[in-house]
Amino acid sequence: MTRYPRDLRGYGRTTPDPRWPGGARVAISMVLNFEEGGENCVLHGDAASEAFLSDIAGAAQWPGQRHWNMESIYEYGARAGFWRLHRLFTGLNVPLTIYGVATALARAPEQVAAMKEAGWEIASHGLKWVEHKDMAEEDERSQIVEAIRLHTEVVGERPRGWYTGRCSANTVRLTAEEGGFDWISDTYDDDLPYWLEVGDRDQLVIPYTLEANDMRFATAPGYIEGEQFFTYLKDSFDTLYAEGLEGAPKMFSVGLHNRLIGRPGKVAGLKRFLDYALSHEGVWFATRGEIAAHWAATHPHRRRERPSQMSRDRFVEVFGSIYEHSPWIAQRAFDLELGPAHDAVEGMASALARIFRSASEAERLGVLSAHPDLAGKLAQAKRLTAESTAEQASAGLDALTDEERATFEGLNTAYTEKFGFPFIIAVKDNTKASILHAFRRRLDQDRDTEFAEACRQVERIAWHRLNAMDL
Repeated sequence: MTRYPRDLRGYGRTTPDPRWPGGARVAISMVLNFEEGGENCVLHGDAASEAFLSDIAGAAQWPGQRHWNMESIYEYGARAGFWRLHRLFTGLNVPLTIYGVATALARAPEQVAAMKEAGWEIASHGLKWVEHKDMAEEDERSQIVEAIRLHTEVVGERPRGWYTGRCSANTVRLTAEEGGFDWISDTYDDDLPYWLEVGDRDQLVIPYTLEANDMRFATAPGYIEGEQFFTYLKDSFDTLYAEGLEGAPKMFSVGLHNRLIGRPGKVAGLKRFLDYALSHEGVWFATRGEIAAHWAATHPHRRRERPSQMSRDRFVEVFGSIYEHSPWIAQRAFDLELGPAHDAVEGMASALARIFRSASEAERLGVLSAHPDLAGKLAQAKRLTAESTAEQASAGLDALTDEERATFEGLNTAYTEKFGFPFIIAVKDNTKASILHAFRRRLDQDRDTEFAEACRQVERIAWHRLNAMDL
């Protein structure tokens, strides 16, 4: 069995209404990363200096050496940038979520006190601001435990949210398995929170951002002035606000760093954005913890049976009748590369249709021949499948006059004699009149054309049957 773990579908074509407090059209999550003092540094026991997210162009790690300029830039973030941002956010009374690296927080008692006085949410940003992609799973698990312990010791309470940032393929699973986080954010895959099932744990994920993020001041292509940052944030806000007015409210995350946006020329763009967003009605500035609490209360998770997680026997039991009397289609579909995208109607319709389309002509003819005549003898004898019975009844084919029944019987006979299989049409798309019209039109087609049309109708019938299920 091949199963594809990535979820490329998400909420699909219809996103849920978040029902933000006060009927807000957009929820804005402002995040300040506090990493200064937790970055790579030989003083911290690391093998080399830091090289990530600074104003040093082309920075590289210096193995075994302190990088004085890099350290100084990080120190600016803690010494000056943080306080500039503290004055800005407290002055505007805008709530903030801190992504706090535990070792950085431990080296910044005055800043932590200011965060707590301001009522900011202090989430965990890991033990150290280092790369995790090559870290052994058990080492990363141990670092998560130690980050929580140190954070609790420094802040006075355990973190309820988590974001590693420089994460591994195991990070999301490991933080969910820890079991104590109201939310985790090591994804960038949606404009709304969503639930992730990890074993027995239902974990809320609040996606983060790397584009509405001042890190672009330190990467290429990126921002070179505060006005560019403001323009990008404004355009993002305007788009999301308009979607909210159209009945599809979303969430907007903005990522900040003390040593980057905390510089005078950059912070001006941030201030313009905050003033701009605050000038609109229906905007909810919230911490990620507040967003998580609202989502959990408004959209609690409901576990359901997922096709991609079914056993073979269960899969065939559920989907074996979707194609009339042809369970072999479900049996073969089970062996496809199924994943989260197939846990919905369109996904399962695609998987089953792929098997039907790739089958031999003889096998497809067998599927066509398995379908009953419309308003035929089997229907009169009440020997149709439950699906066929309901479908024919939906167009009134179970309540024909004697004249109508005779018409259908004559058309059925003529059609079967010409093509060698019964007339097939997705009854739920039609009325009695349109079915009769299609019957007469299709009788004039050649066999190849009609065979192809009948196959398309079989797929459409399957779609309707799947749509009637709770997928």
